[in-house]
Amino acid sequence: MYSKVESSMLRGIKTMKVYVEVDISNGMPMIDMVGYLSSEVKEAKERVKTALHNCKVVLPPKRITINLSPANIKKSSTSFDLPIAVALLVSLGFLDKEKIERHIFVGELSLNGDLMPINGILPMIVESLDSQKTFVVPKGNENEAKLIPEAKILSFNNLIEIIQYFNVDAATAKEFKRKETLKNKENSDNNKKMETISKESQPIFLSNGEKTLKKDNENEENLNISKLDFSDINGQKILKRACEIAASGMHNMLIVGPPGTGKTMISERMSTIMPPLNNEEKLEVSKVYSVCGLLKNKKKLLEERPFRNPHHTITKAALAGGGISPIPGEISLAHQGVLFLDEFTEFQKSTVEILRQPLEDKKINLTRMNYNVTYPADFLLLASMNPCNCGYYPNMQKCRCTPSTLKRYLNKLSQPLLDRIDITVFAPEVKFNELIKKQKNETSAEIRKRVIRCQQIQYERYKNESFFHNSQIPAGKLGQYVPLNDEQLEYLNNVYEKYNLTARTFHKLLRVIRTIADLDNSEVIKTEYILEALCYKGLTKDYYEGGTM
Repeated sequence: MYSKVESSMLRGIKTMKVYVEVDISNGMPMIDMVGYLSSEVKEAKERVKTALHNCKVVLPPKRITINLSPANIKKSSTSFDLPIAVALLVSLGFLDKEKIERHIFVGELSLNGDLMPINGILPMIVESLDSQKTFVVPKGNENEAKLIPEAKILSFNNLIEIIQYFNVDAATAKEFKRKETLKNKENSDNNKKMETISKESQPIFLSNGEKTLKKDNENEENLNISKLDFSDINGQKILKRACEIAASGMHNMLIVGPPGTGKTMISERMSTIMPPLNNEEKLEVSKVYSVCGLLKNKKKLLEERPFRNPHHTITKAALAGGGISPIPGEISLAHQGVLFLDEFTEFQKSTVEILRQPLEDKKINLTRMNYNVTYPADFLLLASMNPCNCGYYPNMQKCRCTPSTLKRYLNKLSQPLLDRIDITVFAPEVKFNELIKKQKNETSAEIRKRVIRCQQIQYERYKNESFFHNSQIPAGKLGQYVPLNDEQLEYLNNVYEKYNLTARTFHKLLRVIRTIADLDNSEVIKTEYILEALCYKGLTKDYYEGGTM
């Protein structure tokens, strides 16, 4: 007897339909599995066979052929265990074929028939909404699956429950469905309550800019206000200002300074001044984390912007993503958030060079022999480094580095990579009186209000464009959005020649100027904005030849 069951498979954070076909016919007793399968899918044959045996289902001594189509795409996941078992049960006449056709099955089976949770349930659910079919998932994936209120979900603990549900008398089925409906309603009510709370804490943009956040002091978790706060930091006013500009325009930033000046401390607080995720961003970030298995048992979508801080010994695959079965890397886990690379020069040069393409395209394409997937990678790169090997240049009273040592140290970072960093700021040593000074510093919430107001200006300006932030303005439109008078152009021409800037460095300078003007709520570019932006232009040869940065 022939049967066909629908399932789903991840490809990046997208999914594709996979149909499990089973045919039981006369012939030599054996089980054949075909359809371009990876080793874990081939092993499903033994898991399913043993699980069925422990559920008191005996396979007949016949030829059983199992096909996973489309056959030209390699299948790699343990999520096919359940659809294979269900297809076998349909072919054996245990389950109602018509009921099965209205459902999509995913899940791993243990040898005793229990259903085990899998990764990537959230994107599978989202992609299947148009089909109007009910998703059947393991109980361990129930909370994650029900994060999408409009989705139809059935969850089970084991294979026996599935057999009972899809092949029982009408009265029992009706009772089971009634209980599931009540549970779904309760979950939906909880989601609505959470949405109400979330909406109350979302930024409210007003044309006069007087009020941008509602209920600042309430629902701190939803507002991404953690124990880390900018008010903890004494001194470093220039560095705080640079962080505000970077967060406002989504500019990549490099912090250079000697040890103990607060580079890491400030970087860890960067996400606290960024605007909260909107609903679309929450779903997109949650899908990435779902694929990595980091969303299990969550009862709501991720609300805080990611902050990823990988160690400098990270491999290229861990940073970019990939592997035998592709999973997102750190740059994708930092999507819509911050990727912080501490001790930037200690990373392998070949590893950090991977960042060049994602920083431009806001995504990463992974092409391997068996797959070609795309993961989102729209993150704010935040890096910190010492100015030299000993850490104290240009303080020649402390610095022990020779000119050749300084040159080798700077060569650890390529110019094309540095050109993709919009803001470079120097963090000087904190003076004693600043360190012990008892004063009320600006909080993250106060800075965040200005950042939100600045980003709203950008959303309004670029509402008819394909980009949203100043850091994304194409080179061809910089003249339109960063208008300069003749005097300003002449001044920038002198700067361009004096510091031997590249075209990319000049363009990023203009984008930073636009953000500084937006923070001042000015459409007109003033000379003071240009002068401030030049303070963040980046590392130059002059800096390592006794000049200024």
